[in-house]
Amino acid sequence: MQIEHTDVVIVGAGLSGIGAAYHLTKKCPNHNYLILESRTAIGGTWDLFRYPGVRSDSDMHTLGYSFKPWNSAKAIADGPSILKYVRETATDNKIEEKIRYNSKLTGANWDSETSLWTLTIAQTDTGKSVKISCNFLHMCAGYYSYEQAHDPKFPTTDAFKGKLIHPQFWPEDVNYENKKVVVIGSGATAVTLVPSMAEKAASVTMLQRSPTYIISRPSEDWFANGLRKLLPHSWAYALTRLRNTRFQEYIYKRTRKNPEKVKKTLLDMVRKELGPDYDVDKHFTPSYNPWDQRLCLVPDSDLFTAIKNGSAAVVTDHIDTFTENGIQLKSGEHLDADIIVSATGLQLVMMGGAEITVDGNIVDFAKLWTYKGLMVSDVPNMVSTFGYINASWTLRADLTAEWVCKTLNHMADTNTTSVVPIVPADLLDMPVRNWIADFPAGYLQRVMHLFPKQGNREPWVNTQDFRRDRTLFNQPLGADTALQFSQHKESTVKSA
Repeated sequence: MQIEHTDVVIVGAGLSGIGAAYHLTKKCPNHNYLILESRTAIGGTWDLFRYPGVRSDSDMHTLGYSFKPWNSAKAIADGPSILKYVRETATDNKIEEKIRYNSKLTGANWDSETSLWTLTIAQTDTGKSVKISCNFLHMCAGYYSYEQAHDPKFPTTDAFKGKLIHPQFWPEDVNYENKKVVVIGSGATAVTLVPSMAEKAASVTMLQRSPTYIISRPSEDWFANGLRKLLPHSWAYALTRLRNTRFQEYIYKRTRKNPEKVKKTLLDMVRKELGPDYDVDKHFTPSYNPWDQRLCLVPDSDLFTAIKNGSAAVVTDHIDTFTENGIQLKSGEHLDADIIVSATGLQLVMMGGAEITVDGNIVDFAKLWTYKGLMVSDVPNMVSTFGYINASWTLRADLTAEWVCKTLNHMADTNTTSVVPIVPADLLDMPVRNWIADFPAGYLQRVMHLFPKQGNREPWVNTQDFRRDRTLFNQPLGADTALQFSQHKESTVKSA
């Protein structure tokens, strides 16, 4: 039976997928494409997450697309504004008509004889399964499970008689006005929830096992807003984006070279916010160096304001058990709660949870090598988008989408049908590093054993460095000996 075919399939209609579709539309107009979206709407994370106060933790001049200026006064934007921005991009560029909703990729098999991927797609609204073939597969499905959050296995949660909520699955009908709320966690989601819920709740307590570095900055960018009054918006946006990416890079590199000095600066800022009587050492001084885990951004000091006015509090302790009306801590203290929010992180998955095979053999990504952090050795015609953990996600998503277009056009020009990274035999024993190196955050460490290996030399690296990536991605494809372009490629992936 003949199945539907298209040149390129993009998996995911979130920030990355819509951006990838824009680049394809503009730079590869002779390539047809479809977008598979497992849910019923555009937006990915920005449509899924509906918890109070949901917002970016990066400025929108770097989290926004390179091609679409962010013109709002607020650079630290709320979730609905970001969702509107993504949807505008899709509408303005006629991308939405390319999206297949309720279409979850469950499997993809590369056939070396035909140089085609055959995709197995579960239609989530009907329960049926369909197949589509394509020449090139661009994974933009994000890095975490949409169906399952991280479960830290808290003891005796069944004993709690109130509401236990995970932010990823926020109920529309939850009423927290005049309620006692405990938010478990100290990451980006927790520090967003606490000041937002404190506006209506009777009390909000952020319960953390250990502190996180937290930095405040204005939600409005004076530089960007000033430039827009003087220059065309596209110029102002480009200059602000350049300034902010360089500033992100500068801060990150300072944390690598002078971690103690950066640590002192960050903690001095917190002490200035909360005053001399607050126990910053206990509640806001992590055991690790800055940017060993992601810094938490709070706009306009909202978390610190809530703590100072008494509507929010921070408790640093360990959970002993859940009780009927709250949480018993190992210190002996009890936190009363009507609502407990478990802001304990995401459950990471590879390739959106789809099974990837080459000539019928399951790909074991952990045994393969990353190529520039976007392809995987021995797997043809597949690129996966993964942004930066130390800067804005979209910076790398844009670079990746541009690289895909350049590669597709090169293949058209050279009349080739497949491209695959091949590690030379003399490099197969090069030193191995984690796919994300030197970043011990728990949510990543839990799954690094599933990701491809990173070597110690280009292009078998995942640099997490925007300027270095920009140079690396722009290298001429015709001179890249790590890539093998051909009409047909025999499988080199062995069964896992």
